Amino acid sequence: MRRLAAVVLTGAVVVSGCATEESPSDPLQVAARLEPARPAVSPEQSAAPEGRIVPLGRATAVAVAGGRVAVALTDPPSVALYPVDPVGDPVVVSLPGPAERLVAAGDAVEAVVPAGVVVTVRPDGTTSQRAVDGGPVDIARVDGRTLVAQRDARQVSVGDHVVRGISSPDRLVAAGGAAVVLDRPRSAVFDLDPTADGPGAGLRAGEGATNAVADRFGRVWVVDTRGGELMAFSTGPLIMRLRYPLQGAPYGMVYDETRDLVWITLTERNEVVAFDVAGAEPVERHRFATVRQPDSVAVDPASGRVFVASGDGRGMQVIG
Repeated sequence: MRRLAAVVLTGAVVVSGCATEESPSDPLQVAARLEPARPAVSPEQSAAPEGRIVPLGRATAVAVAGGRVAVALTDPPSVALYPVDPVGDPVVVSLPGPAERLVAAGDAVEAVVPAGVVVTVRPDGTTSQRAVDGGPVDIARVDGRTLVAQRDARQVSVGDHVVRGISSPDRLVAAGGAAVVLDRPRSAVFDLDPTADGPGAGLRAGEGATNAVADRFGRVWVVDTRGGELMAFSTGPLIMRLRYPLQGAPYGMVYDETRDLVWITLTERNEVVAFDVAGAEPVERHRFATVRQPDSVAVDPASGRVFVASGDGRGMQVIG
């Protein structure tokens, strides 16, 4: 039986995000050498994956927008656009380099390419792009502002304004009118005011946090891949609300706002699990066997159909 770990809020570590990387005085640093957690290397499949498998190469990201499911592929760097219902033949769009993230932007998706470009891919396969230096890895929109995480530059750009002092801005999450940035090497999350010069308060997020999503209640859900946990944070101020044990190296995640389900891939087990997060604590609703190396997951909010993309070329799984 799973045990819900209570969180003691008094005594929570809150620091400025301006601490120096590798500094032993940084209370958010979990080890002498900063090393971000990564998805576990999956074993060979022991169970048949649920649903249908669409053959494709190694995928780095998947997202749903404009009636299409977009999959970022590495060889060659491209985005494949499949109709969501039914899943048919794709339109393939070339990219100038492999995309780390695909972010829905209305009917389009934005492919974030760390080599220095963000490519907008529309449902018909037409594209536009803009150059972004500093190693762009993620995008979020908060109160009409576009935030771009630049990992190499250690900053988040908001138009012409720059928020500095983040050692590794790996993921951005918009939670209502607030923004939260996830620093993978330090396994920490930070408040982010788009108008400030630096990040706000920071909190430890387990032993090796990797990904985060926000729900419609203003909470930010974070997976600790290394420590095997699902965590929830509230914003304004940033407070950890719960820690839920989740074994199997949780990694990819997506939120279905229509059904209040957070879908999470477990790369150590070749599984995907869904938690109902409408209440005070997560309740498991679904668990399915997946393709090998299920690094990415997306959901169609209209139908509830789930798409799991393999990170080692075993295809895209369609559930539902």
